[in-house]
Amino acid sequence: MKIDELMDESGVKFGTSGARGRVVDMTDRVCCAYTLGFLQHLRAAGVLKAGGDVGIAGDYRPSSPRIMAACAAAVTAMGCRPRNFGRIPAPALAAFGIAEGMPTLMVTGSHIPDDRNGIKFNLPTGEILKDDEAAIRAQVVDLAVVDLAADGSLATPAPLPPEERAAYEAYVARYLGFFPADALAGVRVGLYEHSSVARDAFHDVLTGLGAEVTRLGYSEHFVPVDTEAIRPEDVALAEGWAADGRFDALVSADGDGDRPLVADGSGRWLRGDIAGILCARELGAVGVVTPVSSNTALERSGWFDAVLRTRIGSPYVIAGMQSLRARGIMPVVGYEANGGFLLETDILRDGRRLSALPTRDAVIVAVTILATARRHAVPVAELTGELPPRFTDSDRIKDFPTELSQARLAAFATGDAAADRAAVARVFAPVFGPVAEVDHTDGVRITFASGEVAHLRPSGNAPELRAYTEAGTAERAREMNRICIGMLEGWRA
Repeated sequence: MKIDELMDESGVKFGTSGARGRVVDMTDRVCCAYTLGFLQHLRAAGVLKAGGDVGIAGDYRPSSPRIMAACAAAVTAMGCRPRNFGRIPAPALAAFGIAEGMPTLMVTGSHIPDDRNGIKFNLPTGEILKDDEAAIRAQVVDLAVVDLAADGSLATPAPLPPEERAAYEAYVARYLGFFPADALAGVRVGLYEHSSVARDAFHDVLTGLGAEVTRLGYSEHFVPVDTEAIRPEDVALAEGWAADGRFDALVSADGDGDRPLVADGSGRWLRGDIAGILCARELGAVGVVTPVSSNTALERSGWFDAVLRTRIGSPYVIAGMQSLRARGIMPVVGYEANGGFLLETDILRDGRRLSALPTRDAVIVAVTILATARRHAVPVAELTGELPPRFTDSDRIKDFPTELSQARLAAFATGDAAADRAAVARVFAPVFGPVAEVDHTDGVRITFASGEVAHLRPSGNAPELRAYTEAGTAERAREMNRICIGMLEGWRA
């Protein structure tokens, strides 16, 4: 069976860095097929030999253990050795795979509800890119090599190999070895654990650097925390925990631990793209890559020699970082509006080295921001004081079919710049004022004559239509986003 055909048949399609779909559609058969396609691509590229190791880990979704077992069965069927690294952050698995020269599979649906799941594919050098995705989709796999029952489940399910702690321990050691031992001494941190697979790593790194950590909000059931469209209940939780002034900051992450949440002492969650700017500056970045949706305070700050904007999605950010490094620009980092932070090159400081990790990470952002605030003896809230006053907001409409989103936005992307601008103006100018620019890098990004921005695009991971807004005040950005969401709701008809 060709993977491309399987995508259409099952509804499990490629999103960012891997396959994602409804749990009921991610049968053992589908998961085995995707895994076989990935491994065949590695064999053809000469980076996986017979008998080679393949790392597997997962998040806390109830469906993850079954999918991990299906992936392991496919790895075994390919004549390779599956290694089970348990429930650990996605960047921990990727980092260990890079260090060991080993491909890895992370079973996770990231931030989306647990009726969905996915498989993220990592090469021995990091995330798969779009060329790899195309090669995997072109693979023809023979499912007869895996013993499947008529209903698509494993006929003789085998337990996962014994869990190894090496990847988790290396991830924690990565940060304890780079930051000074007292980098967070005395910092009072509330750790919002919920169901994030990063909760233990956060605790061990923060306490290992001297922070006083209080664990909050533990959940045995999966909680779909989205760091880009923060849920009202997560806003309320943070404000409640911070109300008595007992914390200097709050930290958390999404389900697979690659997107951070950092709140100041008042419980106000920082926007991920603002956190990315602060982290990049503190780490001494010269070149920064970020998607077109991120806050324009990046360029307006004047802190970096080279800034490159890309489409939304870590594969595009990684490709952009590689292009800057090829130009001799170093250090190079990247971040997304969701806060996920990527290192294309090593970071050197005071004789210590933080090795490159070209995949989204959450812990690096939280620790860097908290350490920066402590070093300057200022509250986290004051770290943004030097940035230009640009504020972003974002939200999304759930259960909005991707095909409908694309059809609606296509009306503003005809290929004729003047016609596109006129079409955008007819819809949005009466609400937000004259249109100055329309950017089709990813979705439709509208810059108004006032300098305000509205950006509309379908999610790459779920049937959602997202709206991003930017303005000179937080209140105005929120108001714009509320108006945009109201307008987009009318697109369902």
